[in-house]
Amino acid sequence: MTSPSRPEPTLGELVGQLGGDLSTLFRQEVELAKTEIRAEATKAGKAAGMFGGAGLAGWMTAIFLSLALVWALDAVIDAGWAALIVAVLWGAAAAAMYAKARQQAREVNPVPEKTVQTLKEDAQWLRDRTS
Repeated sequence: MTSPSRPEPTLGELVGQLGGDLSTLFRQEVELAKTEIRAEATKAGKAAGMFGGAGLAGWMTAIFLSLALVWALDAVIDAGWAALIVAVLWGAAAAAMYAKARQQAREVNPVPEKTVQTLKEDAQWLRDRTS
């Protein structure tokens, strides 16, 4: 017994099959990208938590070093003046950091210039192709 032979698929069937395969491939790629992004976001979240902990530890260190400096200066001058000197030192550090941050903030350009340029080039290319 021979099995009935199946005729060759038509062009429409092949195109439909190709479209279905491409759609499946695209969905799989999107799912892979989502999985990778979730994994990276988890790692980034853990790193952010560690940065937060380091910041808190640094803050506590600054407080205790400031108190130690006040007590050390208290051995030489009145405690009020010692505290004022430490506060002025912190104020100067804050002013210097503010000035540097303000300078850097002025250099920030919120417009992605390269992306805008390539989009303009793409639009021009498309206009040239359709003309």
